[in-house]
Amino acid sequence: MKRKRVMAAVAVATALATGLTACGGGSGSSGSGGSASAFNAANGKVVNPSDAKGGTIRMANSGDWDSLDPADMYYGYEWNFARLTGRGLLMFASAPGQEGTKLVPDLATSLGQSSDGGKTWTYKLRTGVKFEDGATVTSKDVKYAVERSLDKSVFPDGPTYFNDYLDLQGYTSPYNDPSADKLGLKAIETPDDTTIVFHLKTAFSGFDYFAALPSTQPVQQAKDTGSKYKEHVVSTGPYKFAENNLGKNFKLVRNDQWDAKTDPNRKALPDEIDVSLNTNADDIDSRLISGDLDVDIAGTGVQAAAQGKILANPQQKAQADNPVSDRLWYAGINGDVAPLDNVHCRRAVEYAADKTSYQAAYGGPTGGEIATNLLPPVTQGAQKFDTYPTPNNAGDEAKAKQELQACGQPSGFSTNISYRAERPKEKAAAEALQQSLSKVGIKLTIKPYPQGDYFKLYAGKPDFAKNNGLGIMLTGWQGDWTDGFGFLAQIVDSRVIRATGGNTNLTVKDPAVDAAIDKALTTSDTDARNKAWVDVDKKVMDNAWILPGIWAKALLYRPKNLTNVFVNDAYGMYDYLALGVKK
Repeated sequence: MKRKRVMAAVAVATALATGLTACGGGSGSSGSGGSASAFNAANGKVVNPSDAKGGTIRMANSGDWDSLDPADMYYGYEWNFARLTGRGLLMFASAPGQEGTKLVPDLATSLGQSSDGGKTWTYKLRTGVKFEDGATVTSKDVKYAVERSLDKSVFPDGPTYFNDYLDLQGYTSPYNDPSADKLGLKAIETPDDTTIVFHLKTAFSGFDYFAALPSTQPVQQAKDTGSKYKEHVVSTGPYKFAENNLGKNFKLVRNDQWDAKTDPNRKALPDEIDVSLNTNADDIDSRLISGDLDVDIAGTGVQAAAQGKILANPQQKAQADNPVSDRLWYAGINGDVAPLDNVHCRRAVEYAADKTSYQAAYGGPTGGEIATNLLPPVTQGAQKFDTYPTPNNAGDEAKAKQELQACGQPSGFSTNISYRAERPKEKAAAEALQQSLSKVGIKLTIKPYPQGDYFKLYAGKPDFAKNNGLGIMLTGWQGDWTDGFGFLAQIVDSRVIRATGGNTNLTVKDPAVDAAIDKALTTSDTDARNKAWVDVDKKVMDNAWILPGIWAKALLYRPKNLTNVFVNDAYGMYDYLALGVKK
C-alpha cells in the first residue's frame, strides 16, 4: 500500500484479488480456532481468544502517520488501524489468514450491485449508524467523503482510484465545486439517505475494493475543516479521539454513539487505545519484550538486534510470528538524476548491488527472501525471474563495470540515496548499498527524511528528488490487493505521478511499461492477464528502474497480555480491530 494516478481506459479489469496491503499472504495453517502460544501460532489461527472487554492497549510507532484523515492515508498499518474509528462501505474481514482477505459489508448492507456492464455500482447503507456527535450517517456523508478525497492538493497521500475511475466530468474538489447547482460530483448519486450510486467512466469489475478504501468513511460537510480535519476526525466506529497531539501521541476511548447492533464486524474489546508516535524503534522492541508495550503499530517487525534475541530465546520465540506478505522492500533508481538517465548506469547499480547484505539489513532470511524481480511469490500469477543474475546474489563487479563503461562512466559516479529516518532497517540497507556499490566506483551519500512526509515532500516529490540528486530512493510496497493490478499499478505506471508530490511511483517513467499495463488491464482471461502483469514486471526490470531488495517477512512480537491475536493476511500484520488485553 502506498499510490496511483490517471490510468488508461479499462474495458475489463481485475476480477478478483485476495488481499490488501502497503502494506497479505500469511504462512501457517488456516482456520479461526484458538491456538496456544507458540512460534507462528498467530498465522492462520487466534492466540489467546477472548471476548473480555476492558483495559488499555499501548501502541507505538517509530515514525508518524501520513495523516489521521481517512482521505489522506496510505500506509498499510494506517488502513488496518482506521477501522477502529471509521466505517467504510466495505472492509476486509477481521479474521485470521486468508479469511481476512475477503471483503465484507461494513457501512453497506452487502457487496456492491453492478449494472451497465460494470460501470455503475450501487450500495445500500445500514440504518441507525451515527457519528460520535449523534448525527445519523447518510449516503450524502459517504458521497462527501469520496468527493473531498479527490482533492490531491489538500490530501496528497491518499490513493487516487476514485480520481482515476469515476466519471468526474471536470470535477476536482468540493472546496471548489464547479457545478452551477452545487450538488457536487454527478458521478455519485444519492437518491435517498441509504442509497449511493457510483458511475465509472469505464467498467471495472473490482470496484468493491475501492469501496473498502478508508476514503469511503463518512464525513459531515459541516464538520469538515479540510487539511485540519486530521486534528479531530469525527468517528463512526467504536472508538473516538479523546486526545490528539500531532506528531507525539493520541488516545482513543469508547464512542458512546456506536451501536454494536449495527456492526457485525467489531468486538471493540479494550476501553482505551494509547498510541505514541516518533518513538525510537529499538526502544519499541525493548518495551515489547519487557511487557511495557503491547503493539509495534508499523507491523514491519522487530529490528535486527531484537530479532536475534527473540529467536535465540525459546520463551520469547513462542510469542513471535514470522508471516509472509506481498510486500517488496526495494530501491527506486531515478532516471531524472544524471547519469542514471542512462539505462546502462542503472544496470550497473543492479549488477553491483549485494543482495545478501540488503537481506541482512532486514535480519536475514527471517526478514525476507532475496528478490530478483518485483511481484512477490504470493501474488496471484507471479513468476520468479532474474534479469541481473550475480554469483550468490552478492553482486558482479565485472558486469557492473562493463555497464559503467557503456554509459560513459568507467570510473563510476556519485549520487544520493534516501531512506525513511525512523526506520533502522532502511538505514542499514542504505549503508549496505553504499558499501557494495562503492566497489565499482559508485559513491552514495546517504540522506534520511521523515517517514510522515517521505512521499509528500521528499522522495515522492519529483522536483525535490531531482533537485536534491536523489538518484536512489529506498522504499517498500505491499499490494492494495494481491494480484498484478493491486501490486504494480501504483508503483510503475508513469501516469500516476503528480508533480505536487505524494507519489509512490518514485522512478518508473517508461512508455513501454505504460503500454504493457494497458494491455494487462484490457485482458479478460485470468491466466492471460496474470501473464500480462508478469510482462509489466519484466519491462520494468529490463530498463532497471527498480532494484528489488527482498520479498518481505516480518518477525512480529505479541506480549502475553494481548488477546485475540492473529495475523490478517489482508495487511500482513496483526489485526488491530480484533485485539483485546488482559486487565
